[in-house]
Amino acid sequence: MSNKRSGLFVGGLLAGSAIGTAIGLLIAPRSGKETRQLLKKSADALPELAEDLSTSVQLQADRLSESALRNWEETLARLKEAIAAGIEASRGDRQTLSQLEADNNRESRLPPRDPTKRFL
Repeated sequence: MSNKRSGLFVGGLLAGSAIGTAIGLLIAPRSGKETRQLLKKSADALPELAEDLSTSVQLQADRLSESALRNWEETLARLKEAIAAGIEASRGDRQTLSQLEADNNRESRLPPRDPTKRFL
């Protein structure tokens, strides 16, 4: 997230500098010819500023993309582990139920007990 913020900051800084330069030149106490020359120089520098801004944004997008991919892979790995644990728990429960069912079937095959007799 801080990479994204720094990219936005750099972009804002560059855009603000260009706008501030243009406004400063327009209100500066220079002759029209001098002002036009300065504006031309500033306009000539705009493609370079735009290229720098584009490169900065691309770098930030690449970093964000890599970070998102890492987070996705980590989440996917945790999900696979959770599914495996759930399957294992389900197998254990199935075995317990089978054992209880088998025990219950064995008890139902025994002859009924006489409640009046005591077993020691």
